[in-house]
Amino acid sequence: MRGNIHTILYMIDTSVFQGKKAAYFTLGCKLNFSETSTFAKMLGQMGVVAVQKGERADLCLINTCSVTDVADHKCRQAIHRMVREHPGAFVVVTGCYAQLEAEAVSRIEGVDLVLGSNEKAELVQFLSDAFVNRSPVAAYYREKTKDIRSFAPSCSRGNRTRYFLKVQDGCDYFCTYCTIPYARGFSRNPTIASLVAQAREAADEGGKEIVLTGVNIGDFGKTTGEQFVDLVKALDEVEAIKRYRISSLEPDLLSDELIDYCAHCRAFMPHFHIPLQSGSDTVLKLMHRHYDSRLFSDKIHRIKELMPDAFIGVDVMVGCRGETPECFEETYEFLKSLDVTQLHVFPYSERPGTMALKIPFIVSDHDKKQRSKLLLDLSDEKTQAFYTRHIGQEAEVLFEKASRGRAMHGFTRNYIRVELSPHEARPELDNQIVKVKLGELTADREALRCEIL
Repeated sequence: MRGNIHTILYMIDTSVFQGKKAAYFTLGCKLNFSETSTFAKMLGQMGVVAVQKGERADLCLINTCSVTDVADHKCRQAIHRMVREHPGAFVVVTGCYAQLEAEAVSRIEGVDLVLGSNEKAELVQFLSDAFVNRSPVAAYYREKTKDIRSFAPSCSRGNRTRYFLKVQDGCDYFCTYCTIPYARGFSRNPTIASLVAQAREAADEGGKEIVLTGVNIGDFGKTTGEQFVDLVKALDEVEAIKRYRISSLEPDLLSDELIDYCAHCRAFMPHFHIPLQSGSDTVLKLMHRHYDSRLFSDKIHRIKELMPDAFIGVDVMVGCRGETPECFEETYEFLKSLDVTQLHVFPYSERPGTMALKIPFIVSDHDKKQRSKLLLDLSDEKTQAFYTRHIGQEAEVLFEKASRGRAMHGFTRNYIRVELSPHEARPELDNQIVKVKLGELTADREALRCEIL
């Protein structure tokens, strides 16, 4: 939002929203979920309440993703489903798919308002005008990438224990396979001071853990002339926040200074998420990535040298144009050799207008599935080996709220998922950091059992 939310609400007749019920649906990344949660909070200040299961909404908001053609398909499905399940509701569509395919979205029956990336920052104003007038479809989507300049602040937790603080938006990298710069614009950010203020506000609300989110957060500072490592140092001084996590950092922006600081600081956890995309230097060049496999390997080794128990997640794309069998084999062997914890595997998806479409070698869907399975199996091996090494150790866990009679879950400092049995789970443990002893893997092998010390 531009300006102060209370000033904006003062300028809007919020009486028309009092008692209205809203349904929210989000697709895509943590950044989208954070933004939707903030939208819900803003509308809540206007008297809008979240719809309960089985109720019919007066207002529907769909925050979309467009990272793959599958994501596009899911967006269309979600819009049609919301229109069908909430007949007569005022339907707002925003997010990346709304920016890239706004005209197509505006033609979907039942859609009332389409907001592009610039207009999303002023959702309340646009929604108020359109909702009151109940006009035909209003679509705001005509910005080119260079014209997307607004920044919509977001620090919210939704239904989760962890807060998500949006520190940056947009991307200047223009990788050959990606449409995100066209959907979200160039890199931009707020000031360190404003982000520290939001962290303090989250702490005042009882928050103990914050995840820093954005599109390319290591590029923080393009707008303000500041640096990401300085943001990290400033946030670390907000002592009421006990834990910070960095959602994703490009390897070329993961500085040695930042790694060294995280290894010795108070509250930034030994947990990293680093996009690799390919372990083949040939493919990395075709992708127009800003590093090679040697740089990536050096970053992993430095993290592990200083933080041996650090959790490291890695993004990998399989089946992109130009990924020959030999290139995939390079990727597999490279990942096998690295001391990383988990692989997030994504099959390549053709995106209209991207430079990747000019690369001649095409990987079949069958080969994409086979390659994905090989990497997912490798990921399972690495994750379970990492978990197993910690069995019998003591750890501090931040527990999250559980339904009555269900097991309670939480995460250690280094992001091991922990399960507390239903007979030990207690409501007062929600959002509390508790010392536990880590036990065996659960039946689904996705967590470690624990007992409270």
